[in-house]
Amino acid sequence: MERVPAVRRRRLGEELRRLRDLAGLTSGEAARLAGWHQSKVSRIETGRSSVSAEDVTILLDVYAVRDADIRELAGTLAGQGHQRGWWHDFRDVLPVEYRDFISLETGASRARSMENSVVPGLLQTRAYAKALTGDVLPELGPREADALVDVRIARQAVLRQDPPLDLWAVLDEAVLRRAVGGPEVMAAQLRALGRAAALPNVRLQVLPFASGGHIGVTGSFVVFSFPRIADLDVVVIDHLTSSLYVDRKEDVAAYGAAFARLCTFALPDEESAELIGRIADDMSR
Repeated sequence: MERVPAVRRRRLGEELRRLRDLAGLTSGEAARLAGWHQSKVSRIETGRSSVSAEDVTILLDVYAVRDADIRELAGTLAGQGHQRGWWHDFRDVLPVEYRDFISLETGASRARSMENSVVPGLLQTRAYAKALTGDVLPELGPREADALVDVRIARQAVLRQDPPLDLWAVLDEAVLRRAVGGPEVMAAQLRALGRAAALPNVRLQVLPFASGGHIGVTGSFVVFSFPRIADLDVVVIDHLTSSLYVDRKEDVAAYGAAFARLCTFALPDEESAELIGRIADDMSR
């Protein structure tokens, strides 16, 4: 079973507890009808235990939930439902935190990304991704490095799925001028950014050096939002060896407000595209 991030597991438990209450059942009665011990229902509802899509289906049946939207919502919280995530094939090279990140990204409807160092993974070219992986993880062998690049490219399918992920990225100017892989690779990457910005579901803004200090210099972050689950926003902050998941409403609101402020300091869309094009031309010379 694919591991579900704790933040989503807790929300799933809250939703299942709500549905049990609506069905007029105690946790003991629900467990008996499901053929389980009461402690299993308690662990699921408190988010202390992972839950499979099959177990979720059993509980929804016990609670006589017929509403398709509610069943789909619960399936979203449980992960990929009956479908094993494609990233499962890369489990030997992907740490658990990265698999959790991809799981969230795949199920999200919107992502707001602040990057102060590198191009967001969803917008990287293969050449850029390969050069970056080699620079950041020089200890990896060719097979492992190529697998990580393959994963990064495969993740980009969320921008073309139906419906596609809505991506709004704010990039510090340093992202554009850091010549990862050399000028030729970087110029091609910048032109790819320009093409991506033309997609209806992608918005790019650049924070120019002239904007001075801003909250984004303290670290990159991504805010994920999910369909039909207004209070499930999750912030992901990357560290060198792990990722931090932030889901407390007050903290998520603070990051959302920070992203909104960054957007006001950033160049408008058209000016951002022009700057990206100019830097790409400079890299090509």
